[in-house]
This record gives sequence, structure tokens and C-alpha cells, in this order.
Amino acid sequence: MTIQITKVTDEFSTAPQINVEDIAEVAKLGFKTIINNRPDAEGGNEQPTSAQLKAEAEKLGLSYVHIPVVPNNIMPNQIDVFTSAYSVATKPVLGFCRTGNRAGNMFRLSQSNSEQQNTAPKGLVAWLKSKCLITRVWRWYKGQSPLMNASKTCCK
Repeated sequence: MTIQITKVTDEFSTAPQINVEDIAEVAKLGFKTIINNRPDAEGGNEQPTSAQLKAEAEKLGLSYVHIPVVPNNIMPNQIDVFTSAYSVATKPVLGFCRTGNRAGNMFRLSQSNSEQQNTAPKGLVAWLKSKCLITRVWRWYKGQSPLMNASKTCCK
């Protein structure tokens, strides 16, 4: 069977449900990590368990992560777990679920979550510096201090 893979970025792609037999093809395509976002038994008895998929993936030298997500109910802690797993995963990564949509959504949410975490502290620090009373007093004092004024004239 040929797996229907959707490339999201150079380092992340999605696929619908894979079977134990598909993992050899996943490895042959060059993927290094598989992230499964489908809860066990969601599709009934015909769906392979995460343990079966993990055993085959590890047998073929792939990393395997299981982060089960209920459809249309992605929780913030699941995004955090995905973000952590993806950040340390050997790339490229193949994420899958029943249709590939949950896996893609998890990736997009983790990336926007990472971007917000990276920019928030910088903005917060700039805001705090602008509001800090000590900084404001020091800036005013530097201009008013006789010692500072004397150093400006003699140390040109």
C-alpha cells in the first residue's frame, strides 16, 4: 500500500492512519520519527495499537511518540507535549491520525505556541524597562547629577 503523505514543511509531514506494514515504507521514505495522534481503538479492532506500531518503528530504527488526541478536542497540555516531542525529535517527522488533520493541527498549534513563547519575553522585558520607576529615576538623575555633568566636561 502506498501511504498518502502531505508535506507541511521540509521537516514535518502528515498521513492518515498507517498500519504496521506501512512503517517499512515510512522508513524507506526517509522519515526518522513518527508521532501518532490517534487514541487506541478509536477506529475499532481493525486499527493497530500504538504498542504494535511502536514495536515495528523501533525495530526499523525509527523513533515513535504517541500523543493521543480526541478529534476536535485538542488540549493545551497536548500541544505542550507535542511541542516538546517535536523539538527533540530526529527530523523529518511523520505525524498521523485517522485523516492527518489532527496531526497537522497539532503541528501548526505547536509552531504558533513556540513563536508566542519566543516573542513574549522580549516584549515583556521592553515593557517592564519602559515602566520601571528605578530606570526612569536613573535616567533623570544621570542628566541632573553634578558628578555626571563634571565628568561630561572633563572627560571629552
